[in-house]
Amino acid sequence: MSALAFFDTNILVYSDDALSPEKHARAIELFTDHRERGAAVISLQVLQEYYATVTRKLDFDAELAQRKVEMLARGNVVRFEARDVIAAIELHRLTRISFWDAMIVHAARLAGASVLYTEDLQHGAVLGGVPVVNPFLTA
Repeated sequence: MSALAFFDTNILVYSDDALSPEKHARAIELFTDHRERGAAVISLQVLQEYYATVTRKLDFDAELAQRKVEMLARGNVVRFEARDVIAAIELHRLTRISFWDAMIVHAARLAGASVLYTEDLQHGAVLGGVPVVNPFLTA
């Protein structure tokens, strides 16, 4: 298996957002490539945020959004225990990133991901030992 990559919610949302064509194409390409190699990782939080976002902001039909969540849930999904919430709180306190972003970073760390794809955190930062990459930045 290839090195694991953790995908934040925004990348998955862009894979369904045709109103942002460049991000849409890049998100599809990136996630599909990793998923086909068994190297894509998400978390329960990402599944929840994805459903809430596409039904609210992209006006997806709830049944369609549920089917996509069911498909995503068949992949590599990080599931937290209480001690993981405590670890995310500590990460939040130490790095001053939002608690919800700390949950994402901790999930990536817990999965052993070699990269965290997101546009919500500083590109190039290393948080919790995981490099952050914004895949939408042009070279």
